[in-house]
Amino acid sequence: MPMINGSGLYGLKSCFPYPAKLVADSGIQSSSVHFRESDMIPRFSVSETPGVTGDSMDIDGDPFHHSDANPKILEADVELSRHRISVFLSTHTAYELLPESGKVVALDVSLPVKQAFHILYEQGISVAPLWDHNVGRFVGILSPLDFILILRELGNHGSDLTEEELETHAISAWKEGKLQLTRKFDTNGPLNPRRLIDAGPHDSLKDVALKLLQNKVATIPIISQDGSIPQLLHLASLTGVLKCICRHFKHSPASLPILQQPICSIPLGTWVPKIGESNGRPFAMLRANASLSDALSLLVQAEVSAVPIVDENDSLLDIYCRSDITALAKDRAYAQIHLNELSIHQALQLTQEASASYGFFNGQRCHMCLGSDPLHKVMDRLAIPGVRRLVIVEAGSKRVEGIISLTDLFRFLIG
Repeated sequence: MPMINGSGLYGLKSCFPYPAKLVADSGIQSSSVHFRESDMIPRFSVSETPGVTGDSMDIDGDPFHHSDANPKILEADVELSRHRISVFLSTHTAYELLPESGKVVALDVSLPVKQAFHILYEQGISVAPLWDHNVGRFVGILSPLDFILILRELGNHGSDLTEEELETHAISAWKEGKLQLTRKFDTNGPLNPRRLIDAGPHDSLKDVALKLLQNKVATIPIISQDGSIPQLLHLASLTGVLKCICRHFKHSPASLPILQQPICSIPLGTWVPKIGESNGRPFAMLRANASLSDALSLLVQAEVSAVPIVDENDSLLDIYCRSDITALAKDRAYAQIHLNELSIHQALQLTQEASASYGFFNGQRCHMCLGSDPLHKVMDRLAIPGVRRLVIVEAGSKRVEGIISLTDLFRFLIG
């Protein structure tokens, strides 16, 4: 079987029972890499990098400016724009999301949780589909939320799960126990395992977007069922769907009248309530000296994917995301820390150092925008891979005013 080498990755064999698939209709080469316990080659490295600084934040390189002119948005413009976007999404398929070439990492459910944790970190990814050889199909997704729940459980003195047990505790065993753990934190949680949410290459882009939104997931696998064995082609996200929208309407922006509207005039995102205002959805922020335990609890209980980190003036310093949790796999940091003793500032330093060790850190973590920015600028920025949200800040002071996520944007665009 072919070996996959280079760029600091493992020398690993492709272990799926099917070869790389050539999608003839689109000329796209997609290969899947399946990790099993026998493939593991332990590897750890240390890299010293500076701590998190303000240089990790950027607002498109534009100088701060603010416009007091907030044109009133017309309902007819919104409906027309939504209709044209809906028509486009309904008439284009998930094939358009597939890259010309690429690799999709999948994990076998028999793999120990600890090794799965290290694989996601060293591959620079935050999620991976789960393959069950016994049933011959994909059965789920391993995500940052899994590791957050695991770390919280490890920090619980009354837990039945110990760090040593992670050496042999299989993903399948963790998934079985996750339901009980979820119910402990959320009494309204599901009683039965949730089935895998996936899509086929012939599904419309609108169906893909609706599956992501309605099931509150960040990623779904695109799986071809043409043969007797499922073929994993790609991991779809709202980023890819948005990129298709931006590319299609790039040369006809006038066909979407709402593109020129400033985001402050659109019912979009979550905003910090002003004095005297009520806000149906609370806005969560934390100080840099708050504990990592506080951040993880907020991510789980508030059901958000990121929390802005601010100073005493509520000016943006950084952001802590669910996916940052995989950085604790570096040098087994998760086994050497206490969540309630490690500050968010220290956790972010670990994240930056861990990312730099494998070349994943690009110097920019916080992505910001202004309330006066037009919608098309926000859409273009959110269409960049890796940018899942924009923090809305005040001009000059960088005081946090709100946040816009990909989910927020699509709920508005689809209606």
